[in-house]
Amino acid sequence: MTARKTTATIIPGLRYRDAAAAIDWLCKAFGFEVDDVYKNPDGSILHAQLTFGNGMVMIGSVRNKTDFDAFIRQPDEIGGYETQSPYLIVEDAAAMYERVKAAGAEIVVELKFEDYGGQGFSCRDPEGRLWNFGTYDPWV
Repeated sequence: MTARKTTATIIPGLRYRDAAAAIDWLCKAFGFEVDDVYKNPDGSILHAQLTFGNGMVMIGSVRNKTDFDAFIRQPDEIGGYETQSPYLIVEDAAAMYERVKAAGAEIVVELKFEDYGGQGFSCRDPEGRLWNFGTYDPWV
């Protein structure tokens, strides 16, 4: 079986305790755009789609309702660690670095040039999720 021919074939899914606030922050700090949001009857986020260029992340509220939910943990539940972290390709890593710092992101790896090419950095969002930004483009 091969991947479907579509815009992006890998879309990370992330859970947040306050998914609505996370969506607002990710759009302000990182430049995501809201594609769609579906809410639960209680107002929490069932599913949201945020785009960044031709990429996307799916966001949802933390919940304990499905079999899958039992496998998800938040960074603060596992010592602040992450088991995955999205990498976003940007035109100007230094400008993005300044943008996310101004938005209050915790920088965990300072802006630097990588041995494999490009410039980048890593940061945490307000709920501790780890994000990577850089100019390295593996497609080029």
